Amino acid sequence: MSNPNFVDYVKIHCTSGKGGAGSAHFFRSRNNPRGGPDGGDGGRGGHVILKGNSQLWTLLHLKYRKHVKAGNGGNGAGQLKSGAFGEDKIIEVPLGTVARNPETGEMEFEITKEGETRILLAGGRGGLGNDHFKSATNQAPHYAQPGEPGEEEWKILELKILADVGLVGFPNAGKSTFLSVVSAAKPKIADYPFTTLTPNLGIVKYREYKSFVIADIPGIIEGAHEGKGLGLRFLRHIERNSSLLFMIPVDTKDINQEYEVLLGELEQYNRELMDKSRIVAITKCDMLDDELLQQLDITISGVPVVYISSVSGKGIDELKDVIWKELNSESF
Repeated sequence: MSNPNFVDYVKIHCTSGKGGAGSAHFFRSRNNPRGGPDGGDGGRGGHVILKGNSQLWTLLHLKYRKHVKAGNGGNGAGQLKSGAFGEDKIIEVPLGTVARNPETGEMEFEITKEGETRILLAGGRGGLGNDHFKSATNQAPHYAQPGEPGEEEWKILELKILADVGLVGFPNAGKSTFLSVVSAAKPKIADYPFTTLTPNLGIVKYREYKSFVIADIPGIIEGAHEGKGLGLRFLRHIERNSSLLFMIPVDTKDINQEYEVLLGELEQYNRELMDKSRIVAITKCDMLDDELLQQLDITISGVPVVYISSVSGKGIDELKDVIWKELNSESF
């Protein structure tokens, strides 16, 4: 998936249809010139609807579609004929798409299943015809309800990508290099922070024709849960990954502390992330020999730790084995 074509955030202007007016018609015939009210109801205005499509992986198709407008409902007519419903506008989106209120940032709902439909903006209700208002004291009501107006709002759509493994680490931790080595993905790689600005997906081939999907999440920084460094836009992609692979360079001043900082950012963003399985990969281990690696004081407990080098290939196969074991453990 190339970066220019990966769009995970769009803001669109939606307008739902207005409801049709009810009819104030009276029945008339040669034999009954003064018949009773028979006005039908107006039709509902069209909804703006989101629909899940598992074949989509990005919101690119909505990037330049800034306005979405549903149809208006038809007016009611005599002989109790109801107006037609306004045409619904259905927007197909990838699974993991979240709809938000642009002013409050509040999440309204999330699309998670193939074919799932949710109303993003409801159409106005059709007005009632005069037949509804007849009574013993008012047998000839000359009025009917107008249709309700439609709604008009901006909506934010965000995408959380789905992968088996999400790479977590500070900028320049070696995530993109690792992904380029274990898969056919070609993320941008350079020796400066924030090389990766959008997530990259890579399919990793495993033994006996098996495979799993890794997502290279853009590097987070301390304070990411507060939005620093576009942290909120980065962190949301971690939520739909089955397992988290923390990547920490071997030349980090304090590996244990960096792991705790990364873990803390995830916990403060969404405590449910603590329930996901975790693996730690110490990267760039070609910089040290085996004797120096043994002297590292790593006190991370309860989490598999693997020493790797994407340059020399050290530990890559071992890490694949650990990942596969975690993905297929009884907890999943």
